[in-house]
Amino acid sequence: MIDMSRPDIPPRIFCVGLNYKAHTQEMGNALPEQPVIFMKPTTSLVAVGEPLKLPKAQGSVHHEMELVVAIDKLGADIPVEVALGYVSGVTLGIDLTLRDLQSKLKQAGQPWELSKSFDGSAAIGKFIVWTAQSDIQNIDMRCSVNGKQRQQGNTREMLFPVAKIIAFLSRHWQLLPGDFIYTGTPSGVGPLVAGDRIEIESPQIGRFSWDAS
Repeated sequence: MIDMSRPDIPPRIFCVGLNYKAHTQEMGNALPEQPVIFMKPTTSLVAVGEPLKLPKAQGSVHHEMELVVAIDKLGADIPVEVALGYVSGVTLGIDLTLRDLQSKLKQAGQPWELSKSFDGSAAIGKFIVWTAQSDIQNIDMRCSVNGKQRQQGNTREMLFPVAKIIAFLSRHWQLLPGDFIYTGTPSGVGPLVAGDRIEIESPQIGRFSWDAS
């Protein structure tokens, strides 16, 4: 079991792109045939209560609210049927994206990392312990900026459920205790600017907020 009081130093941060149909459509992408994976460094994490420092002079910065899961044991080639047994905790997070830069990278057929993996690009809420009695594919979540709702979704809308994501990742990497997985965002992503307050919440998980600067 990972230490839920120390969510700041995971071995790795895996992220899933285009995992909700409506978001994939709002981005103008075709539905993926398998999970779209990218990674973030540990320096991307921003804990609750810390300022969300937006990159300067790099174009529009968009918020993407996501369910985040923590892995608590070693695993490779994990069958889908037992994959949720590797989850120890869940929370909500925000994947910050340099949208203008991402569009340029996509048009050039280049990886997304410059637009996704910068320092401070992954706000992370406080984890709660997940148990098999909870339905990880029926978690409601909402995102608001300055009190106005922008995103609303439920994990049942995922194109690739959490168990399939874990199984897929474990075929390419041996999962390690403490790994985080950002599981994708519902539709409604939008810009953040300095001075904004962003809040993400779930009745099953809790409410977390950050001030953008």
